[in-house]
Amino acid sequence: MSPLNYLEGYSPVLQEQALRLLEQGRLEGYLLSRYPEAHDVRTDKALHRLAVDMKNRAMKNAPPLDKVVYDSKLQVLGHALGTLATVPRVQGARLKANREIRVAAVFKDAPAAFLRMILAHELAHLKEREHSKAFYQLCERMEPDYHQLEFDLRLYLTMLEGCP
Repeated sequence: MSPLNYLEGYSPVLQEQALRLLEQGRLEGYLLSRYPEAHDVRTDKALHRLAVDMKNRAMKNAPPLDKVVYDSKLQVLGHALGTLATVPRVQGARLKANREIRVAAVFKDAPAAFLRMILAHELAHLKEREHSKAFYQLCERMEPDYHQLEFDLRLYLTMLEGCP
């Protein structure tokens, strides 16, 4: 696996800068200086409350969320930071769709901004299934620095992986 697996889609200049920070052992300091704020969202109940608050502020007409949990089985290495699933349930003669967001458990200890970015991403899938222009506009409405947060989250994952 490449030491910059999470940064493959970015320019070679950015990848080189990230690799230099990583090799010099300065990546963690860089991220801590940008994102010193930890979060206190430790339980599934608190995570659900945060997600519902974000949804209600940005997407009042979106369908309700039935479940939002941390999931220790999500494989960050497989690029699954979070997932939105619509789980069909039979209730009598009717079919009901429960919407569940699962966030990788590694983000219990991540900076608060990264957790909000992941939730914004998954919430945007309630309205936009594909990663389209409209999808990213919705992400930016919930988290104005969405694209910078996504890049820095990838740096954070690179740091956690401990490469090279």
